[in-house]
Amino acid sequence: MDLVAENLRVARGQRTVFAGLGFSLAEGGALILAGPNGAGKSTLLRLLAGLLPLEEGAVRLGDISLRRDRGAFADHVLLTGHLDALKPAFTARETLVFQADLYGAPRDRVDHALDALDLAFLAEQPVRVLSAGQKRRLGLARLALVERPLWLLDEPTVSLDARSAARVAAMARDHCARGGMVVAATHIDLGIDGAARLDPAAYAPGEALAIPARDDAVLDGEAW
Repeated sequence: MDLVAENLRVARGQRTVFAGLGFSLAEGGALILAGPNGAGKSTLLRLLAGLLPLEEGAVRLGDISLRRDRGAFADHVLLTGHLDALKPAFTARETLVFQADLYGAPRDRVDHALDALDLAFLAEQPVRVLSAGQKRRLGLARLALVERPLWLLDEPTVSLDARSAARVAAMARDHCARGGMVVAATHIDLGIDGAARLDPAAYAPGEALAIPARDDAVLDGEAW
């Protein structure tokens, strides 16, 4: 099941972020999104997750078209964004049980997910008492909880110490080794052999990297 993107164009408000962007990714492959802040890395990830409208072009995962069947496409994708999507009153275990039910994953994978991100000793602690790095690890734990072939990772190692960042990189390598695919905006080397690189800024027309206008109502904290 390959991922193919062709001639993508995305606009935010009245601004074209990129146009004519395309790439292909085979099973077991990885694509690292590079470029400066505001280049459109997060925008591209959110587009691939089906969270932003596609102005032009096509995205296919195997024979599933993002434009024609967004629901089926989303069933094969797992996105970790800038926000960890955690409820402060839930414990770490309750968080993963909720996510297992939400994504249709078996609850018996919860302990595996806690272990994968070194969170077992915090399983019964409420999210509100966790450090920023611990919250980040809990947000990433759904990578070990939910089986999806395409991982979309937006700065996954932010707030992580070197040991935890290495653990996440190892998870990404293992996912690719098992035939999964990774598209990641990251400033660290994930160590995935043969990973391709793409800078969305190379497809930005005119002043697409300018600071968003004050009246650009559709922009929010995760849009760029």
